[in-house]
Amino acid sequence: MKLKIKAIFVLVLFISSVVFAQWTPDVMIKFKRVEQTAISPDGNLIAYTVSVPIMEGEKSEYLRHIWVVSSDGKMNYQFTFGEKSCTAPAFSPDGKYLAFLSARGSYGKNQIWLLRLTGGEAEQITKVKTGVISFKWSPDSRKIAFTSIDPETEEEMRAKKEKLDMIVVDKNFKYAHIYVVSLDEKEKGEYKVKRITKGDFHVTSFDWSPDGKYIVFSHQVNPTADAWTTSDISIVPSDSGEVKPLIKWNGSDSNPRFSPDGKWIAFESDGGMIKWAGLRYVYIIPSSGGEAKRLAPTYDENCMIIDWSADSKAVYVSEAYRTTWRVYALPIDGGKPRALTPDNGNYTGVSFSKNGKAMAFIYQNSETPPDVYVTNLKKFEPKKLTDVNSDFPKYPLGKTEVITWRSKDGLEIEGLVTYPVNFERERKYPLVLLVHGGPAGVFTQSYTAAGAVYPIQAFAQEGYVVLRPNPRGSRGYGKDFRFANYEDWGFGDYEDLMSGVDKLIEMGIVHPESLCVAGWSYGGYMTSFIVTKTKRFKAASVGAGVTNLISFTGTADIPSFLPIISEVNFGIRLMFI
Repeated sequence: MKLKIKAIFVLVLFISSVVFAQWTPDVMIKFKRVEQTAISPDGNLIAYTVSVPIMEGEKSEYLRHIWVVSSDGKMNYQFTFGEKSCTAPAFSPDGKYLAFLSARGSYGKNQIWLLRLTGGEAEQITKVKTGVISFKWSPDSRKIAFTSIDPETEEEMRAKKEKLDMIVVDKNFKYAHIYVVSLDEKEKGEYKVKRITKGDFHVTSFDWSPDGKYIVFSHQVNPTADAWTTSDISIVPSDSGEVKPLIKWNGSDSNPRFSPDGKWIAFESDGGMIKWAGLRYVYIIPSSGGEAKRLAPTYDENCMIIDWSADSKAVYVSEAYRTTWRVYALPIDGGKPRALTPDNGNYTGVSFSKNGKAMAFIYQNSETPPDVYVTNLKKFEPKKLTDVNSDFPKYPLGKTEVITWRSKDGLEIEGLVTYPVNFERERKYPLVLLVHGGPAGVFTQSYTAAGAVYPIQAFAQEGYVVLRPNPRGSRGYGKDFRFANYEDWGFGDYEDLMSGVDKLIEMGIVHPESLCVAGWSYGGYMTSFIVTKTKRFKAASVGAGVTNLISFTGTADIPSFLPIISEVNFGIRLMFI
């Protein structure tokens, strides 16, 4: 009898756990994030970072640590530990070391640390008062170049002690410059560091030449957010010396990368067409200087350089393609881009082995959480290597699918719709319309149960349909589409959003009297705009929204984001509403 009662009790507990276990913001915020990969030169090991949410006592933050998995999946270990995050893992070119950034230790700022792959404690390599921003190994693995912000002068330190350190906005800039630390040389027990650049410019990215003799870098006039349009590219001897300009165009020229054979430098540029909506093309220039050549445009004309192919015949880039993130190879002979990944999810955090045989990446889609994968470059055959969120709940998901519709002017719009958990086709459900930021942001096929500002599966669990449209102005649909709301915020894009809502109502799955709208940044702006133009929404949530474009332009740190002509046209349009 006692055994029967115990069995019934266990059954009741099991049924209760099934009935009451569900997606909530509290559950979803515990999701672990996989954020970057770094593959070893021979392709046998892949380092990656995992961010774990810490919510204990007064702590509310993410703690990042580095893991290493073998490409055959047989080994997968956490390599860094402690209360301080460790990021930016990078294998040495000789494959003997793993370097990373961490604020552990007494300096309280990110420093370069080194782990020998054969074992042992991590060793602190730099002790820079202002910390290290980014770093790269020299080709011979004997040096590491890094960027760091200029330290305070003696006068500035004295003024701070005397409480005379008033802050004057956009004055007395602290620039980032390049330094090189030698792993072969020590002075008084510390590795020798040499400064490579100095002057009134701010270094944003850099790369070593294959022979280790030069460092190419991009730089802008100051560190402010609005100075990206002044970015140019120069080159300097890696043991310091005269800085030689390579590219001095209008607009943004950045992210220079030497080809493995040393003949070329690839870089991203808008070609002098300065637009916040984003234009990024890949150019190559002879490493000795000369005329730059633009490679074939990508689908969205807004790509980012990842690396060169091992044979120096192509540049690998990443770009949004509709609701996915994909990887492409751009031939330097001018040929069309070749897709390395399909259009069925998000392929991010990409790294390529130095021997040219393997590609590591993080893959996810709406129903699949992000994990580390590897594939042979000759044939795309992805192999899953990790299961980072194996302990995360496996509750039923509301299904997500891509839908399309026609806007008021006939323009085709695409979006992602997530249906309620236990969706019933004959019922009509309330709707949450989510608007992305940007406006050149994009909703893609990311895992819908991950923690987010607006937790999609928590809405789906409560019986809501969630629509995430990509209206005109979104990236991933080509240059013309991305610029289609230029000087037209809240008009054409408003019609795109409303026609998406109408589409779901016409499909018979959304109740027209139960509509909610929410968005962050530009999504907050559009939410504010929407509630002034229609009363059909019963609830609205404005996140980090701008409600006055004129005051925004006058007070924001990116005043060029909205040209004055936009404000004039905007005011004229309002007169006729």
